Amino acid sequence: MEGVAKSYRTGEIVAQVLRDVDLRIARDEFVVMFGVSGCGKTTLLNLIGALDVPSAGTIVVDGERISSMTERARTRFRANKVGFVFQFYNLLPTLTALENVEAALEILPLDSSEIRRRGIHYLSAVGMEDKLAKFPAQLSGGEQQRVALARALVTRPRCLLLDEPLSNLDAGLRHSMRDEIRRVCKEHGLTTLYVTHDQKEALAIADRIAVMKAGRIEQLGTPWDVYRKPRSRSVATFLGETNLLEARVVAREGDNLRVRAGTLELLASALPGFEPGAHVLLSIRPECVRLGATRASESDFSVTTTASSYLGELCEYQLSHQGLTLRAYELNPLSPDVHGAGRELWARVSPGDVVLLEPEQVA
Repeated sequence: MEGVAKSYRTGEIVAQVLRDVDLRIARDEFVVMFGVSGCGKTTLLNLIGALDVPSAGTIVVDGERISSMTERARTRFRANKVGFVFQFYNLLPTLTALENVEAALEILPLDSSEIRRRGIHYLSAVGMEDKLAKFPAQLSGGEQQRVALARALVTRPRCLLLDEPLSNLDAGLRHSMRDEIRRVCKEHGLTTLYVTHDQKEALAIADRIAVMKAGRIEQLGTPWDVYRKPRSRSVATFLGETNLLEARVVAREGDNLRVRAGTLELLASALPGFEPGAHVLLSIRPECVRLGATRASESDFSVTTTASSYLGELCEYQLSHQGLTLRAYELNPLSPDVHGAGRELWARVSPGDVVLLEPEQVA
């Protein structure tokens, strides 16, 4: 995609949904589109799948320029090159699981024996070989999702588009199905675009994540890069929890920069473009704030716990340091009150965990 934009007009009102989007996805890559409702994720998916046409820009899929196709050519493209899996499975209630999958092949020039063979093969690929004759009402939500996935795969598409396919499933089933979808996509060599609102889902299955905001791709990178090295305030806050502190760079110390937020001084890994005197925003993930009862190094700073919340696998603490407020996570806490309110502790943050955001992102 190069310079892709999409707008809709209603009378005198023009809604700009996508703005100058550039995106290149490699063959067999699994890319997750992530962002708040209304940021343009589904519109982007519809344009790549030739369900809609862009207002500007170029889209090329598997060597075909679909942004300038006729409606008839787009229909042929969708039938041969793209598979869709939507939030609502749209299975025909009067057809069995096998018949629902076979229905996707009706417009292709295949004989009945090949249609039957493919239908059974792809239902077996998603673990539904024992449910071929079941109707949708006889299947669980996860099983219906598997049928929808098999229906998308049966045409042997080069590109698979999934729009929040697991949003109707409970938490436990979402976990197993997300791994199953990634497995199937990788085994079949599919280029995959997957839209979700779920942060853990995005981090768990993506080769790369595209974080979208207001019709633009705010950041594109591996899950590790996007989570650990956010480039803006919106990415840092939307993908996970973080502490945001307004600060100033006060000195360079070897490979690090010394930054000051209020009275708190920390070291941060030096990045190009940040020099002493610059005003910055610090992003520090709560799990990167380490707590201890004693001071272990000169870089440790004193904190007071003001509140704690026991969350099972971790405890969340609210901390105060001379007017600054921080959150910290402790994994596998021995007791919910181990650092109860009013405790005096020492905290430390490694330079690599202090992320400097661009000056223009400071509120």
